Amino acid sequence: MPELRIGDPRDGVVVVELDRPPGNLWTVELCQELTAYLASPPPAVHVLRLRSAGQVFCLGREREGTTPGELRQEAAVLVALTQAFRRTRLVTVAEVQGDAAGFGVGVLAACDVAVASAGARFSFPEIGIGLAPAVVLAWLPRVVGRREAFWLTATGQQITAARALELGLLNAVAPDPAALQADVDERVALLRRGDPRALAEIRDMLRAMSALSDDEALDMSIDRLVVGSLRRGQA
Repeated sequence: MPELRIGDPRDGVVVVELDRPPGNLWTVELCQELTAYLASPPPAVHVLRLRSAGQVFCLGREREGTTPGELRQEAAVLVALTQAFRRTRLVTVAEVQGDAAGFGVGVLAACDVAVASAGARFSFPEIGIGLAPAVVLAWLPRVVGRREAFWLTATGQQITAARALELGLLNAVAPDPAALQADVDERVALLRRGDPRALAEIRDMLRAMSALSDDEALDMSIDRLVVGSLRRGQA
């Protein structure tokens, strides 16, 4: 049975499930497989629903490299997957049924929407092996702020799903796994009602404008609004 199952598209939705018990750790090969899919999804796919089998969502990734060259190549693969989530035309939804740690938190945070079960816990445990999580620190301060990013990575402290929601790592928390599935079902259905082109433009604008000042973003919005208006109704 494959460790990363990419289902057949159904009504514009593809379900991607990681199945590597007990920790659901990402490997370089699995990262590359998902990166390739995000970069060139089938035309009929609009929403990607990411979930994991078993008790945990993802406790990180397998550390395979030992030499400087191997370590650099491995890090480049992790970054490429993170960038693929940002650049894909698909709307991505993470269904987090259990604990997430390290790169596992990075994967759900890279998704457009993330919903977790109330019992899930989140952490960045790299400090325990004497490592500053550079890939995590490239994005975490933008989500939770510098002080929280320092505390979470400097201590490795686990936080609850409720706290992750407060910090902006999640969109919502469901009380139990059954409610989680129902919540994600509803969110996917709502996203499917939106025009795929418009949703892709929303994602692109959020990415492009995040690095701009308020005035620069407003200036860019003029051209974006004109182009978007002219494209209305186009496939």
